Amino acid sequence: MKTKDSAPPLAAAKTLVIAEKPSVAQDIVRALTPVSGKFDKHDEHFENAQYVVSSAVGHLVEIQAPEAFDVKRGKWSFAHLPVIPPHFDLKPVDKTKTRLNAVVKLAKRKDVDQLINACDAGREGELIFRLIEQYAGGAKPLGKPVRRLWLQSMTPQAIRDGFDHLRSNAQMQPLADAARCRSEADWLVGINGTRAMTAFNSRDGGFFLTTVGRVQTPTLSVVVEREEQIRKFISRDYFEIHAEFGAQAGSYAAKWFDPTHRKDLDDAEKKEDRLWSQADAQAIADAVRGKPASV
Repeated sequence: MKTKDSAPPLAAAKTLVIAEKPSVAQDIVRALTPVSGKFDKHDEHFENAQYVVSSAVGHLVEIQAPEAFDVKRGKWSFAHLPVIPPHFDLKPVDKTKTRLNAVVKLAKRKDVDQLINACDAGREGELIFRLIEQYAGGAKPLGKPVRRLWLQSMTPQAIRDGFDHLRSNAQMQPLADAARCRSEADWLVGINGTRAMTAFNSRDGGFFLTTVGRVQTPTLSVVVEREEQIRKFISRDYFEIHAEFGAQAGSYAAKWFDPTHRKDLDDAEKKEDRLWSQADAQAIADAVRGKPASV
């Protein structure tokens, strides 16, 4: 009697753990090996019977405007501003595209039934994972449950404790929303500010790229302001009054200051403990030297 061949056994479901960087993925593997078994090392991931562990290398995906909003260099003008797209698309970061493809392939494996976000505990780590997950899903959600590994220490025991107390994706949604808002706001400030300043500086011809950013521009302003102060600085003599006071409990040092002083917006060198006349400083010192006082 002939019997039908039995179907091959289904592969055991596995959990994909995505860390933010390779070194953290290795730490996770070392921590999990005693409790889940030895991991085999592959080109872009580690794997055992329960877990697949891989990592990003920082941001693998970045936001971009839809193609209709992509005005090429040389055509930037105030007529095309502001750039406020109805939604943001995602694109791979060019230098890490190979790593992204590897992580996405792992996330789409049929034997992977859930994901653990093991990126750094913070807003940026949350965003790195969320963008990878969104990109992997494409036009529709990836559809696999996600839990969050939240680590404050990288010791093996702390990592194992973190796996015992995974957070739900819903718990992390406010942090993810904040991260996405910051990212999209940075994009809007950068794209509109850069194109506006470039158009302004190129109004007499040519193309003078002038980049603008939420962090970059204020930081540059601080550097420029300090440089201007250095260039305008004129060396001037000033005087301070220091005294040694004797009290029943012992002696102590003190320095004179003017309680009526107000900050001079035009001269930052004028301070409450400085006198610009030697005669004035000497007069104050002579008036208090050797005299009793109450505090």
